[in-house]
Amino acid sequence: KRQGYARSMQDAGAAAIELNIYYLPGDPHISGRDVEQRHLDVLARVADAVTVPVAVKVSPQFSSIAEMALRLDEAGADGLVLFNRFLQPDIDPETLTVVPAVTLSTAAETRLPQTWIALLRGRVRADLAATTGVEDATDVIKYLLAGADVVQSASALLRHGPDYAAVLLDGVREWMRRKGYRSVDEFRGMLAVPPGADGTGRGRGDYVSALREADHRAYGIP
Repeated sequence: KRQGYARSMQDAGAAAIELNIYYLPGDPHISGRDVEQRHLDVLARVADAVTVPVAVKVSPQFSSIAEMALRLDEAGADGLVLFNRFLQPDIDPETLTVVPAVTLSTAAETRLPQTWIALLRGRVRADLAATTGVEDATDVIKYLLAGADVVQSASALLRHGPDYAAVLLDGVREWMRRKGYRSVDEFRGMLAVPPGADGTGRGRGDYVSALREADHRAYGIP
């Protein structure tokens, strides 16, 4: 079925396909490895059905995101989109019902994909697409500095209208002018973790630094 949809999209003129594997493993008897393999199997079927590039929208819920990214990369994903957002229903205590809810992302949610893009840059062959939380040009710039090949925005355009895309691009151009950059490639990945560096050590160091900074602000420690 997925193969048929993918072929139909390609036949309709799609230049590429973003594969959003929305799967919430609610069965406690399904192992984590089985969940991972399901994603690889879906990718394989879709990739076999089309000739256009296929990107996979990745969930942040895997126990080892970096290893899963490598496995998807090796399985033929041309791009990795970080990250998918699970739709989480709410509960109405007055009507005693489960209420489907779709919440737009906020800028605070950029930090998780930003961190993993910085860690994966140079470690996978696939292009890296940033999604979630882009509200203004600053968020776009941060993703590019982390190493994103492309930055997506949906929530901001839903809030402000499709013309807001021009506002985001103008903001990036203005920042580039102030910093003296003539192209995005001059600063893309500038703050990514170097491929030979210890990503775990970097993450731990950033965590400790953040806690120290919070203490300094809270207690006035110089």
